[in-house]
Amino acid sequence: MNKETILIIDDEPQIRKLLEINLETNGYKILQADTADMGLRLAANHLPDLIILDIGLPDKTGLELLSELRAWYHNPIIMLSVMDQESAIVEALDNGASDYVTKPFRTNELLARIRSCLKRAQHVEQNTVISFDNIEIDLVARTVMNESSLVKLTSTEYKLLVLFAKNEGKVLTHQFLLKEIWGIGYQTDTQYLRVFVGTLRKKIERNPNKPAHIITESGVGYRFM
Repeated sequence: MNKETILIIDDEPQIRKLLEINLETNGYKILQADTADMGLRLAANHLPDLIILDIGLPDKTGLELLSELRAWYHNPIIMLSVMDQESAIVEALDNGASDYVTKPFRTNELLARIRSCLKRAQHVEQNTVISFDNIEIDLVARTVMNESSLVKLTSTEYKLLVLFAKNEGKVLTHQFLLKEIWGIGYQTDTQYLRVFVGTLRKKIERNPNKPAHIITESGVGYRFM
C-alpha cells in the first residue's frame, strides 16, 4: 500500500469527501483544508508528498497560494479548477504547478496524474541513463540509441528530448520550453518550437503522425509519456 500523504486544499466539502474516499481507498494518507491559510499551515507542519490545490478559495486565490508554496515547497502540486481556459492552465503551469485537472474530473485520471507526479518526485537525479520504449538516452555520453542504432540529433533536438524525458508525465508549456531551450527572447515563437518537435518526433516515434511519447496538449504545450 502507498504511504504518501496528500493534502487537499478545497473549499467544497463534496469534493474533499470524494477525494478522501478515493485516495484513502488507494492507500494514501489524507490531510484536508478549506482555506488557503489552513492549507499553508498544514503544508508547513506536515510537508505532504503531494498537494491538490483548488484555484477558487475563500481567502485568496489558489494561484496566490501556489506562489507562496513554491517559495519553499518542492513536492508536486496538482491544480484543481472548474476553469478550463488555456490562459488559466498556462498561468498555473508557468507558476510552478506540476499538473492541472479540471472539474468535473474522472477519478481514475486524477489517480493516474497523482501516481505520475509522485513517480517523478521520487526519481533519482543521479541516474545517467533514461530509457523508454526502444530508446535509451545516455546523459553522460550525450548519445541517444534506438535499439542498437545511434539516433543522430542536433544539439537543440538533444536538449529538447532530455528536457522532455526528465519531466515525464508533466505538461510543459510552450513558453517554458522556449525559455529553457532558446532563452527568454524566444518565448512567443511557438511555431519555431513546433518545427523542432516535428523533427524530433520523426527521429524517436514509431509513428510520427500518431506520437506515443511527445503528446500535444492543445493550446498549452506538450506532455512526454
